[in-house]
Amino acid sequence: MASIRVGTSGWSYRDWAPAFYPPDVAPAAYLTCYAHRFDIVEVDSTYYRSPSPSMVRGWHDKTPDHFRFAVKVPGLITHEKVLLDCERERDALLEALTPLGDKLHSMLLQFGYFNKKAFPAPGAFLDRLDGFLETFPNPRRLAIEIRNKNWLTETFFQLLRRHGSAYVLTEHSWMPPVESVMQQHDCLTGDFVYLRLIGDRAGIEEITTTWDKTVIDRNERIAQIANALAGTLSHADIVAFINNHFAGHAPASAEAFLNALANANREANR
Repeated sequence: MASIRVGTSGWSYRDWAPAFYPPDVAPAAYLTCYAHRFDIVEVDSTYYRSPSPSMVRGWHDKTPDHFRFAVKVPGLITHEKVLLDCERERDALLEALTPLGDKLHSMLLQFGYFNKKAFPAPGAFLDRLDGFLETFPNPRRLAIEIRNKNWLTETFFQLLRRHGSAYVLTEHSWMPPVESVMQQHDCLTGDFVYLRLIGDRAGIEEITTTWDKTVIDRNERIAQIANALAGTLSHADIVAFINNHFAGHAPASAEAFLNALANANREANR
């Protein structure tokens, strides 16, 4: 049986107290508290800057042995330099993450939407991505997220498969529904499935910017995505991360998704 890990994008949210974090827990203890409820987290802060080794050692020491981290690659690499001349930044990140040891599950390269000024055609980006993955120090688990729906071609998926990198299934307002992408393509390009439930950032921020409770009922959508994934459970490990922008309160959405996956798996094995 493949493993299922579900968590949230980040953990340092004061808004989560007291619904998720007890009111007497100090922010410095949030990660330890979080690790009592979930067994993986996506580190969002590393997008803004590479962490210090001492910070990473703190992550390691505050979590149990079975806990895992998926770390977002800095935007300097993915958005500013867009994979060019970034060996120094790449190596600095890898060095900083060394203290995690086996707790490092994977690294996420999240790319934004590229207009034609950035790349006149997807082939130019794919060539650059191919070169970056080819020279990336191994063994590493990398997950690749793009937000140009028209770039989801067999050429793209074959490139990821050749390098053993995971395609990131993204529930995002710019992208087709997750199950639609799964129906059109073989999305298992690495040895694990990486799912991100992001939602509509602009839309939900019209409702709230305080992340203390669910403000949109996404239970039906959560069940649909879980059912779409059920067939992959015997083939690959699954990691899934839910953002506050998905429904208003990421921990509640993550727990709902864990339950939905368990239900979908039971139905698939009847």
